[in-house]
Amino acid sequence: MTETFDPRGLAARLHSLRRAGRHEETGTFALPADLHEAMEAQNFLAAADGISSSAWKVTVSPAGQAVTAPLHPYAEAAAGASIPWYPGLKFETEIAVRLGKDLPIRAGAVYSRADVVEAISAAYLGAELLVSAVRESGSVSFLLFTADRLGNSGYVLGPNLDTSAVDTAGGTPLKVTHAGRTIYDGPAQHPKGDVLTWLVDYANDSLRPETSLKAGALITTGTLSGAIELTEPGEIDILFGDSQLRFSVSKS
Repeated sequence: MTETFDPRGLAARLHSLRRAGRHEETGTFALPADLHEAMEAQNFLAAADGISSSAWKVTVSPAGQAVTAPLHPYAEAAAGASIPWYPGLKFETEIAVRLGKDLPIRAGAVYSRADVVEAISAAYLGAELLVSAVRESGSVSFLLFTADRLGNSGYVLGPNLDTSAVDTAGGTPLKVTHAGRTIYDGPAQHPKGDVLTWLVDYANDSLRPETSLKAGALITTGTLSGAIELTEPGEIDILFGDSQLRFSVSKS
């Protein structure tokens, strides 16, 4: 007889591992069978983490299913941001957008990229921090990784950018230093070429919650620098074109 999946139990284990700065192999976890179970566990994990902000990351599973997870801890660089450092912590430079109006689920019609752009009220330079309680992250079970908040372990919102940045980000000069060392120096490059690809996919997902993509929501759109491991605590300085974002990762 197949054991009933316990989303609350999985969330509790992920929460405990995260708090301890530890990770375990995929094979040691009870795995969600589908996206519904994965999101149920993610919601319990978000509750255990006390997440209340409307800031999200969006990506697509290997099977092409758009998925999201809340960004936490969330900080704004202007307020002097510091994100906890853990062994294995990775960093990504990203662009975030804020919605100026709702993008409700559409029955029988799709959102074009232009529709999504029209709903964006602001764009920002940002940085996502990632560390997963799952040793292999999403390479073995993307559903387990989804339950683990897609590996998010922090987000720093930086300065405003012109909203046209969603069209022009690719190729923009990008330099990142960490603890005084250059860890990225080259053109900004999104995995899909277009920073809005995954957000448009999610807008057109009929299975997403009715409460998603509301006016005021902040959505980060994917890496422009790849995922770079931060081997020690220290200051991070990002130069994206003429915009700059500074913050620190420090031992908690």
